[in-house]
Amino acid sequence: METVLLLATEASSEAGFGLNTNIFETNLINLAILIGVLVYFGRGFLGKILNERRSTIEEAIQEAEQRQKQAEASLAEQQQKLTAAQTDAQRILAEAEERAKTVRESILAKAAEEVERMKANASAELDSDRERVISQLRSLIATQAIERAEAQLKQQLDDTVQERLIDRSLTLLGG
Repeated sequence: METVLLLATEASSEAGFGLNTNIFETNLINLAILIGVLVYFGRGFLGKILNERRSTIEEAIQEAEQRQKQAEASLAEQQQKLTAAQTDAQRILAEAEERAKTVRESILAKAAEEVERMKANASAELDSDRERVISQLRSLIATQAIERAEAQLKQQLDDTVQERLIDRSLTLLGG
């Protein structure tokens, strides 16, 4: 297109506007030969470059498809692993809950046993303290009773009553 404009411009500068029809002056033959040579030799060269580019693109597409398949397989594998991990987590959680329940029941049973043992110990200590206090009270009462009896005997017994009591005791003993 540039060539036609160039030809038209040259012609217009010489004799106004017009079209130069002289084939030799316009180099139309040279241009036709050049275009023909380019088409003839360039077709193979350009075709080879385009074929190489096409094969490179096809290889890249195949590699991308292969990577996609590998990614899908890896995704499926990871999803299976995730499912297995979730199942394991649920199982572990159920086992932990069961263990916690068992441990709680065990602790409650031990606590109940401990409470019963403490009640029994407290009861035994209370009974022991009660017996000790009763024993001390009996001893104290006996001591006080003896002291009162001695005091009354000292007040009521004079020498004559005392001699009579001794004589009577001796006769009872067989003497």
